[in-house]
Amino acid sequence: MSQDLFIGIASILVAGVGAQWLAWRFKLPSIVLLLAIGFIAGPVMLLIRPDEVLGPLLMPLVSISVAIILFEGGLGLRLHELSKIGKAVFNLVSVGVLINGVLITLAAHYILGLNLTIAMLLGSILVVTGPTVIIPLLRHVRPTGKVGSVIKWEGIVIDPVGAALAVFVYEYIVVGEIFSVGALIFFIKSILIGSALGFAGAWMLILALRKYWIPDFLHGTVTLILVVAIFTLSNIIHHESGLFAVIAMGIAMGNQRKVEVQQIVSFKENLGILIISTLFIILAARLNLKDLAILDWRFIAFLAVLVLIARPLSVFISTIKSGLSTREKLFISWMAPRGIVAAAIVSIFAFRLAEKGIPQAEYLVPVTFLVIIGTVLIYGTTSLWVATKLGLAQSHPQGVLILGAHSWARKFAKCLRDVGIKVILIDSNAINIALAREDNLEAYEENIFNQDIEENIDFSGIGRLMTLTANDEANSLAVLHFRDIFGRSEVYQLFPGRKIQSQDMVIPPSLRGRYIFNRASGHDVLVEQFRRKDAFKTIVVTEDLNEESFSRRYGKGINVLFSVNEKKVLKIFTVDEKFQVKKGDTVFALSDGNSGDDPQNSSN
Repeated sequence: MSQDLFIGIASILVAGVGAQWLAWRFKLPSIVLLLAIGFIAGPVMLLIRPDEVLGPLLMPLVSISVAIILFEGGLGLRLHELSKIGKAVFNLVSVGVLINGVLITLAAHYILGLNLTIAMLLGSILVVTGPTVIIPLLRHVRPTGKVGSVIKWEGIVIDPVGAALAVFVYEYIVVGEIFSVGALIFFIKSILIGSALGFAGAWMLILALRKYWIPDFLHGTVTLILVVAIFTLSNIIHHESGLFAVIAMGIAMGNQRKVEVQQIVSFKENLGILIISTLFIILAARLNLKDLAILDWRFIAFLAVLVLIARPLSVFISTIKSGLSTREKLFISWMAPRGIVAAAIVSIFAFRLAEKGIPQAEYLVPVTFLVIIGTVLIYGTTSLWVATKLGLAQSHPQGVLILGAHSWARKFAKCLRDVGIKVILIDSNAINIALAREDNLEAYEENIFNQDIEENIDFSGIGRLMTLTANDEANSLAVLHFRDIFGRSEVYQLFPGRKIQSQDMVIPPSLRGRYIFNRASGHDVLVEQFRRKDAFKTIVVTEDLNEESFSRRYGKGINVLFSVNEKKVLKIFTVDEKFQVKKGDTVFALSDGNSGDDPQNSSN
C-alpha cells in the first residue's frame, strides 16, 4: 500500500471526525461542516481524492456502509409507533414517492432540459432521503411529538423503495418496458426475499446471543459481519434486495425482548458516526469544479421546485386524515435532504448508461450531487430554526427529568417550575406521584428502566436528568440508561450516601453521572436541610460573587443548588466546578442555619 493511500485514508477519517467535533463544539449541523470541509479538501485544494485513493473499492464500500447505516436505523424503529403513524408513513413511501417522482421528472425535463427518460431516472433517484442525513439532523433538532418518528421511518424505508424504483426506470431506458408484470414481480420479490433473509439473520443472531455462543466483547463485531453477509447474500440472490434485508434485520433486532442489544446499539452508533463522517467527506471531495458549470438560474429553479413545491405537495397529499397537525406537516415538508444513497445509486446507473451511449447520461451525477449538497445546506442550516418557530423543538432544552418524587424532590421541582424551567418527575411510588400532581407538577408512575419510557412520556423540552433517590445504585443505573439521550454532560446524580462512603467504594466516572451540589450533599443531608424552616434561599445576584465571598455573606454552610440567568438558562452546580455566577443570575441554595455577614435569607 503506497504512502499516498495511507495519507488519503487518514485524511478522510481525520477530516470527518474533526468536522463532527467542530459541529458539536459550535452547536452546528454536522452534515453542513462535513460537506464544507470535504469540498475544500477535495476539489478546491486537491488534498483528498477519493476515486484515486479507493479506486474500484469505492462503490462497494459505499454500498456496505449504507447497509450498516440502514441496519442501525432499523434498530431504532419501534413497531408500536405504527399504530399512530403507520398510515402517514405508508402514504409517504408510496403516494408521496410517486407524486414527488413525477414532479421532479417534470422539473428536470422542462427546467433543466433533460430528455424524458433521463429525467425519469433522475426523478426516481431523488425521491430518497435516507438515514445518513435524516438521523444526524433529527439528533440535532430533536423534534417533539410524532413528527420525529414519521421522518425517521420514512427516511429509512424510502431508501430501498427508491432503489427499486430506479431499477424500474433503468430497465425501461435499456429494454423499453416499464410498469410491466415483470417489474411488479421484481419489486415484490425484492421485499419478500430481503425481508426473509433479514428476519433469518436476526433469528440466528438472537439464538447465538441467547445461547451465549458469542462473548460480550464480540457482540458488535459479529453483528457487523452478519449484517454485511446478509446484505451481500440478499443482493446475490436478488438484485437490490439487500437494503430491504438489513432494514428487516434491524427492525427485528430492535423490537425483540429476548436478548439485550445495548452493546450492539452502542457499537453501531459509534461506527455509524464514523461511516457518516467518512461518506460525506468522500461525497463532497468527489465533486469536480467543472460540475459547478450547471449552477445557473435553471438549476436554482429546479432546486426551488424540489424544496418549495414537490416535497410540500407530496407531504400534504400523503398525510390527509393522518392525524398530523398542520405544523407537523409543515416541518415534515421541510425535512427532505438527499444523502449518500442517492449518490451511490446515481453513480452506478450513470456509469452503465454512459457505457450504452445513452444521451445526457453525463448530467445525472453532477445534478444529483449538487442537489444533495444544496438540500443538505438548506435543511441543515434551517431545520432547527423552522422546528423552533413551529413550536416543535427547542434549540437548547432547559427542562429537567427528575428521578424521585419524594417530599424534598417535589420542593426542588416546584422551585424549578416557578422560574420557568420545565420539570418531569418519575417515581414508582404511587403516593409520591399523587402528591406531586396535587402540587400541579407533571409526574408519572413509571419504572425508569422501562425500554419504552420515551414512547410513554413526552420528553420535549427536557435536556437533562437528575437522580435524587436514596438508592445510589438506582441513581447510577438511571444515569447509564439516559446518558445516550441527554449526553454525558447533562446527567446528574447525588453524591453517594454515608453507607457507600464508609465502605470506601469509588464509583468510576464511566458508571455514574456528574455529582451535584457538593460532597456533603448526600440524600440524608438534603432531607435534613429541607426540613428546616426557611432553609431554602432565593438570591438575586447584584454584583459578581465568587465562592469565598458568597460563603462569607450567606454562611459557610450554604449549599448552592442551581442558578438561572436572565435568559432562563439553567446551571446545575456540581462538586467538580468552582462556584461562579454573574450579575442578574438567580441563585437557589440551602442553608444549614449558620448565617454569614448578611442576615437576610431572601433576595439581595
